[in-house]
Amino acid sequence: MRTKVKMSRGKFERMNRVANQDGIIAALAIDQRGSMVKMMQNAVGKDAYHIDMVYEFKELVSQELTKYVSAILLDEELGFKGIAKKNANAGLILSYEKTGYDVNTPGRLPELLPEESLQRLIKKGADAAKVLVYYNPDDPQDILDKKHAFLERLGEEARASDMPVFVEPIVYDNHITDDKSPEFAQIKPQKVIDTIKEFTKDQYHIDILKVEVPVLFNYVAGFNDNQPEVYTQKQAETYFRQASEAATRPFIYLSAGVPTQRFHQQLRFAGEAGANYSGILGGRATWFEGVAAYAKGGRDGLLKWLDTVGRQNVEELNAILKQYATPWYDIYGGQQNIEVFDLNW
Repeated sequence: MRTKVKMSRGKFERMNRVANQDGIIAALAIDQRGSMVKMMQNAVGKDAYHIDMVYEFKELVSQELTKYVSAILLDEELGFKGIAKKNANAGLILSYEKTGYDVNTPGRLPELLPEESLQRLIKKGADAAKVLVYYNPDDPQDILDKKHAFLERLGEEARASDMPVFVEPIVYDNHITDDKSPEFAQIKPQKVIDTIKEFTKDQYHIDILKVEVPVLFNYVAGFNDNQPEVYTQKQAETYFRQASEAATRPFIYLSAGVPTQRFHQQLRFAGEAGANYSGILGGRATWFEGVAAYAKGGRDGLLKWLDTVGRQNVEELNAILKQYATPWYDIYGGQQNIEVFDLNW
């Protein structure tokens, strides 16, 4: 008989709030901050740009698309209007990390928002928190120690707060700095696999791992267009399976800024390869083209785009997830194998 897994009631209930009725995390991500500003500036022109445009864009995306997703990931800094306008049935995941990293300090060290805590995020209506961590499993040990200790502290805060934490590791290399290059494509699969092995260790208490696909997909044979071929499809399938098998906790995929149809291809490929992913946090692959629609047609132009193309993007993703994704609790043996307990502090 499989040993029961213990989970606090708050975490269990909040995990179910960010998942759909099938236990799949079919979530939308629009917590970009600096990059969101740049996107809007490029679309409307720096002379015409105003920060209110970003506020309104996030508001309308949340208002319209959370009708069709299980949850939305937002930042409070630029997404406060989106938080207020999300659909009541959609869960809320809030960003908890400072955007970017200090380029003058080695290791791309993570840092939490100094004015926030998980208790404060709960009071603002959050069902979960998300933290991005840049990670190179081949970094010097002193850098790894700092990041592992950071994750341990985060995990303990999440346990004490009775709140799920989503951690998003983004892999990098200190020598091959172009993370879109064929050279990086060759080393990325092992970095992703090693990172998943580390981050799903029990000592970190991470509830959901939000991961990159383990390959640079535009170098996979048959999907590489005019790019060099770095992986055969069989090799890519193996990397997807190995990354999935390395996880001892549920994981979901991020879209990493790829075009809409490419993200769909990746998710289908992952499913066919046997990767047991529990959903997505889909960002730009869902709403990026809406920026141009907003720049051209303003509020009405964006609303029209969201209610047609944007909705279609989400519904296509939902159909893919229904076919291929597995419930977040399956890795624990199903909901019936989770022993829910109340915290008594």
